[in-house]
Amino acid sequence: MAVHRGAHHSSGQVLPFRESLLAMLGVSFVTMLVALDQTVVGTALPTIVSELRGFELYAWVATSYLLTSVITVPIFGRLGDYYGRKPFVIASIVVFTGASALCGAANSMLFLVIARGLQGIGGGMLVGTAFACIPDLFPDSVVRLRWQVLISSAFGIANAVGPSLGGFLTQYYGWRSVFYVNLPVGLISLVFVWRYLPHLRQVAHKARMRLDWPGALLIALALGSTQLFVELLPRYGVSLSTAALLVVAAAAAWALWQWERRTPQAILPVDMFRNPSLNALFTLAVLGGFSMFSLLFYAPLLFQGGFGMSPKEAGLVITPLVVFITIGSIANGRIVSRIRNPNIMLYIGFTMLAAACLAVVVATHTTPRPLLMALMIVGGLGLGFVMPNLTVFAQQTAGREHLGIATALLQSLRMIGGMIGTALTGTMVTHLYKSGVRSALDADHATHWLPQLADPQILINRDAQSTLLGELTHAGHNGALLLESAREALVGAIHMGIAVAAVIALVSIWQTRRVPHISLNRKIEPVIHAD
Repeated sequence: MAVHRGAHHSSGQVLPFRESLLAMLGVSFVTMLVALDQTVVGTALPTIVSELRGFELYAWVATSYLLTSVITVPIFGRLGDYYGRKPFVIASIVVFTGASALCGAANSMLFLVIARGLQGIGGGMLVGTAFACIPDLFPDSVVRLRWQVLISSAFGIANAVGPSLGGFLTQYYGWRSVFYVNLPVGLISLVFVWRYLPHLRQVAHKARMRLDWPGALLIALALGSTQLFVELLPRYGVSLSTAALLVVAAAAAWALWQWERRTPQAILPVDMFRNPSLNALFTLAVLGGFSMFSLLFYAPLLFQGGFGMSPKEAGLVITPLVVFITIGSIANGRIVSRIRNPNIMLYIGFTMLAAACLAVVVATHTTPRPLLMALMIVGGLGLGFVMPNLTVFAQQTAGREHLGIATALLQSLRMIGGMIGTALTGTMVTHLYKSGVRSALDADHATHWLPQLADPQILINRDAQSTLLGELTHAGHNGALLLESAREALVGAIHMGIAVAAVIALVSIWQTRRVPHISLNRKIEPVIHAD
């Protein structure tokens, strides 16, 4: 192994320009793989649920992916710190792409949820290792921000084509094609990473690393129990089973904290949480993930099921949200290194996100499409100002030895926030929608039609709507009025869910004051080349 110093470090990077460019293209394709999957699937999800018939598992298509990702991100973030990240990036591409093929072959919602869980393992490996490759390649934070334009561009391409592509593929080739689109992207990613990404290690470890399996199991138990509790509480209220889940989650979290304090090679270094700067950034990652994922997953359902748009129309309206996350990230990279107080970008970002969520809450089916797209632009820019800065600030604060686990923890905590957000919003939407439909049916003395209208998929499936309208008319009911009442119930339910996301974004503005002043210094440290 050789240590890279001198000329390359003078420009803040460990490789010459050409090698840096090819390596970053490899990482960019990897991030495009994850981004494309998230945006394409989000738009297609209402149609998937409509065909596979299982709205009660709607939230689990997202949360099963998030849950397994959350568990695997810190594990592989830690392993990458010790053994280098390249082998895990390669393995993650293989797992993620294979799981995408399984998702496309799903014949039931349960199969899809399980396949998405496997996909989440690959996604967690990707997030835990690929994002930490960037500070490996560019130790200088200012140089790193410039090179991150490539990553932002990769996200931009995926996010620009993702929602529209998801709508187009769903409408003309069926929802299964939205998973199969990952296969060629995965193959390109694999070729670039295999050939061009160097095998870098931050620290030379004399002793063989022992993975903290008890810590990993306790993380899985704590997060899994929390997820089930969040899912079941709105449906069953305070019962013996939900109380037991809460107790298990609390006990596992306490045991995890105690165990990690005593373990020499802890998967979750608790001393990082004692750092006030990192602690504040981790808190903001959870809050930001809550608002972001709630908006990303439930805006398409609002536009299709609530406002009556086709998948293609909904894809076009949601596109500015994900595209302007990228544009905001690129603009942020140009701004944040030139201003005296980089923290100000967090205030601006969370304010824009809160404004976008609040505006969506008051939007109706008569709101002009250009105005809806403008709201998505504001939300996207806000997220673009927040997410890259949380990552760079955490990397700057954590130090070289904990770089991988700090990056992984930030991504993991953002997904925990997303998991809680999608689960809470999903259960709230399900509960409020059924309650609204039941009230409308009671008023028309048509309660026995509840099973046909209790699942919002009826508001997306045009063929099923026509059949139900005929049956309701034949039975002497005003079918069009009942369907419209169901649509209004869905809009009201999603509005309530996104209102919670708006409140969380407002709380984030207040929490940002806890982040100490961050200075983007140009400190360079040696990196060990393992090839």
